[in-house]
Amino acid sequence: MDVYLNAADVPADFGPSAVTIGKFDGLHIGHRAMIEQLRQEASGRGLVAAALTFDRNPLSVVRPEVCPRALICNDQKLELLADAGLDATVMLEFSDEFSRMEPDEFVRSILVDTLHAGFVLVGPDYRFGRGGAGTVELLQRMGSEHGFETRTIDSVEHDGRRVSSTWVRELLTDGRVAEAAELLQRPPSVRGEVVYGAQRGRELGFPTANLSPQLDGFIPADGVYAGWLAVHGEAGAGRSPDPKRLPAAISVGNNPTFTGVPDSQVEAHVLGRGLEEGFDLYGKIVEVEFVDRVRGMERFDSIDELTAQIGKDVDQVRSLLHLTAAPDA
Repeated sequence: MDVYLNAADVPADFGPSAVTIGKFDGLHIGHRAMIEQLRQEASGRGLVAAALTFDRNPLSVVRPEVCPRALICNDQKLELLADAGLDATVMLEFSDEFSRMEPDEFVRSILVDTLHAGFVLVGPDYRFGRGGAGTVELLQRMGSEHGFETRTIDSVEHDGRRVSSTWVRELLTDGRVAEAAELLQRPPSVRGEVVYGAQRGRELGFPTANLSPQLDGFIPADGVYAGWLAVHGEAGAGRSPDPKRLPAAISVGNNPTFTGVPDSQVEAHVLGRGLEEGFDLYGKIVEVEFVDRVRGMERFDSIDELTAQIGKDVDQVRSLLHLTAAPDA
């Protein structure tokens, strides 16, 4: 997939294209349905299948006080869009200046002059341009003037509710990661660099890979989870096309059994690995994938009680991940 991070980077001979526009936060099944329809239209019309998205949620500029945390970072978004089979993605900077662009200017300068759109697919409530003044009806009228067709796609429902990024965030906030995975068609995840922690896990016999607080993705509710640790490589090297995925018991929270841990942390104990394994992961970029929740975060009266519970957690993680035995070290 070709990626353009600025309208000026798009080649003059780009397209003609079929374009879908959106934030695509999380790339849930509603987004995937839109992309699949776009690909079919592009194939039938001989057009380039392209997504137009932004480097941040527009609300972060126009109404930052109500802007939610993103489900995925820009790198993850581009990776998922590429995996969905698009030919190209244009990710524009949503700056204060861009937010003031009038609807007709957006259509002419971006859709017509830059992307040479022949077909545009949007959601039924799509708004664009300064103050959200642009409507689907305006886009259809301007498309008739400039030679592209505009079509809307119905919302996708799951269990009688419209699928949305907001719903995914609600599920993750409640720790319902398995339900979130149904909407995402993949385990929800966070990505970050493995850093040195307090080494408490090693002392208890359950060493963990601690993720830097500056991680990407939406952290689910505090608790213990079954999941996977995907190792991508050294920081700055980018995503590995074939990361090593290891089964893991994952802790999210500040571990109330100990004092002096004020901030929520994400740490993963790789099942079946020796105490030395954590050292190999320092400085690596990893993706922690949440498959199911084991329990909420609890405070224990003694280290022995905590250690015993962690052992039970690990056994339950093995069961949830359908591991018949501890992985080889």
